[in-house]
Amino acid sequence: MKRKTRYLNKPEGFGYRLNAEKGVKGNEKAPLYEALLQYKARGDVSFHVPGHKNGMSHRGDLGGELAQVMKIDVTEITGTDDLHHPEGVIREAQQLAADAYGAEESFFLVGGSTAGNLALILSVCTAPGDVLLVQRNVHKSVIHGLMLAHAHAVFLAPLHDPGSGLATIPSEETVREALRRYPGAKGLLVTHPNYYGMGAPLWPLATLCHAHGVPLLVDEAHGAHFGLHPALPESALQAGADGVVQSTHKMLTALTMGAMLHVQGGLLDRGLLRQRLAMVQSSSPSYPIMASLDLSRSLLQSRGPAFFESALAAVGQLRLGLRQLPRFGLLTPGARGEGSAYAIQDPFKAVLYDATGRWSGYELQERLEAAGCVPEMSDERHVVLALSPATTEGDIGRLLRALKQMDSESEVSPGPGRPPNPQSKFSTWNIDAVSTPVTFGLRPIMPEDKESVSLESSAGRLAAEMIIPYPPGIPLLYPGEEINERVMEQLLALRQAQAKCQGAADPTLNTIQVIKHRKESRERVER
Repeated sequence: MKRKTRYLNKPEGFGYRLNAEKGVKGNEKAPLYEALLQYKARGDVSFHVPGHKNGMSHRGDLGGELAQVMKIDVTEITGTDDLHHPEGVIREAQQLAADAYGAEESFFLVGGSTAGNLALILSVCTAPGDVLLVQRNVHKSVIHGLMLAHAHAVFLAPLHDPGSGLATIPSEETVREALRRYPGAKGLLVTHPNYYGMGAPLWPLATLCHAHGVPLLVDEAHGAHFGLHPALPESALQAGADGVVQSTHKMLTALTMGAMLHVQGGLLDRGLLRQRLAMVQSSSPSYPIMASLDLSRSLLQSRGPAFFESALAAVGQLRLGLRQLPRFGLLTPGARGEGSAYAIQDPFKAVLYDATGRWSGYELQERLEAAGCVPEMSDERHVVLALSPATTEGDIGRLLRALKQMDSESEVSPGPGRPPNPQSKFSTWNIDAVSTPVTFGLRPIMPEDKESVSLESSAGRLAAEMIIPYPPGIPLLYPGEEINERVMEQLLALRQAQAKCQGAADPTLNTIQVIKHRKESRERVER
């Protein structure tokens, strides 16, 4: 099948374009950040909010470091522009971001990718009952967006990697069937890459969506760096996606909560999108966060692909070091190709496991933390290490020394070098390839319509609460979803591992809230 993209005619991508444009006037400036530095240098007396008055309230030892940030923590005054009606430095900064990432228009987000996901869903699902095709293993913010929009979600089963039991995106065949069954769907929303840096080609899904006249929306929270270097995977924009949300703070250099929303093509109502962004974002946005987005983009454009070279060398050092430590495996793509469940791996997401099967991911994380190496997350089998352009070879050296010490203290001989696969039997997304529409809304399940039962007896019942292991923040259950045997087993495994779960009324997971069996209770919930 010949590849085609509807909008993006830039196969070279951001990182490649930087080499050609490096040194072009305006590319390396950071207009918003520079405006804040000018404000700081003037030393004006503040008779406006915020109340800390340029950090004057935090002078002295108490809060002194925070006071330095407060010197550029301003509000919408003359010269600093307005995020919700940009005409000056914020508008220029967003235009520079769009040019850098290959978008037609980019928006700064101060509420993380959550704000972008909410805004995209509210922009395409404009009437109660609108149908949106949604990958089942999405972040909780997507479920919340469906609730706010009163949308009907058609969940699509993701592909599974048999070696790890982890899920990526729906297959091309699944998306084609969903579009056939629901021709009135408002779009398709997928997550790519997943929390583990895993993925599969997106462009076949973009091609299908555009052939049906609907947008492809991508939660690319963990892929803000994709497409910025030849060694990195293709970005969602390069694959032809219409709306893409990126957490610039996760894998690049912005402050926490700093994210971007990129748009291209004509399938999204951008005026409505701006209005939705104004709804879900603060009317008093953080200028330090916005400045960090501006500065992050400027840093990338000033250095180009070379910005990633030292970190990629550190990745190589890690891979080489792990070859000397067969006790610890590194997750890598198995089968390759366009139809593979796992054809793409972010080199900056190092997913480790104990090849002997003795230590769970949770135990391995505890041991790493005790050695002064703090992972991003863990599950029953894996530990996820999030590297970035700021990761040094010294950091990797410390990690390898810790792993070597852990290996030497263990008397267990290494296994065959392949992780045991407990997750394969815990196929959490135990749904048909294309579900029937699931109604979402804001009406809560009333106390009289739910009850607590032991987790061991919950199979076959309908959940009355959302259960979200965090991280990664992907709901195992949403209210109204049936608790099948596999989900129950997964929850039991999480309880045994003492994993942190959001949303559960009983944080120990000894009990779970379910909808009562009474017919009238079910009818009230369904209404």
